[in-house]
Amino acid sequence: MLEDTERLPADEDGPTGTLHQRILGDIEGKIVSGTWPPGYRIPFEVELARQYGCSRMTVNKALTQLAKAGLIERIKRSGSFVRRPVAQSAVLEIHDIALEVEQLNLPYSFEMLSRTVRAATEADRLRLDVPAGGRVLALRCLHKAASEPFCLEDRLISLSTVPEGEDADFGGATPGSWLLAQVPWTSAEHRIQAVGASQATAQALAVDAGAACLSIERRTWSGSGPVTHVRFIYPGDRHALVARFTPES
Repeated sequence: MLEDTERLPADEDGPTGTLHQRILGDIEGKIVSGTWPPGYRIPFEVELARQYGCSRMTVNKALTQLAKAGLIERIKRSGSFVRRPVAQSAVLEIHDIALEVEQLNLPYSFEMLSRTVRAATEADRLRLDVPAGGRVLALRCLHKAASEPFCLEDRLISLSTVPEGEDADFGGATPGSWLLAQVPWTSAEHRIQAVGASQATAQALAVDAGAACLSIERRTWSGSGPVTHVRFIYPGDRHALVARFTPES
């Protein structure tokens, strides 16, 4: 809920101020409850003014407050929309995408788009450092939040290090959580960059081709060799990275 300190003060005439708080509470309640999901267009100011029997100025103040609180976004000539929540993940952690989604209070699901066992190509060997002639499991998955695209996963698993991956169906677990349970990793490397969505990525994530996206690449190793290389691609306006530091002793 919005904190009292975030709310606009009531208008000087009492009845209008009470109505202003009622508009705030009604819209906020519909957003928090999920009745109005992310991306939902909120009725125009004139519609809300008619519904509540008040001036557009009172409605405008309420919508402005909701925008400042991060619950809605206002787009010129288009209207006001329920803002999509921005997920956060730690830069240096092996994070769980299902947990990211659940922290947004949204239901999580994932879909396996493709699964291929093959001899490592030259591009595979550059990504995962597997030897010539080595075999890999190539996976492409779509993670969803409330049935909407959240993150696209492109993963290679070394079958030399993780031979049991060849027969894994991942029916009850995501590839990442399955790997963490099967193979303890000893070191990892992250690479983070901004990328434009390719046509295939744009289609999977339901964004425009060329849209700004956040790419997080990770390689992990165990004592037996390279385990996996994975690339996560998020729509750029729906994800943020967080790093926490402490002073060196």
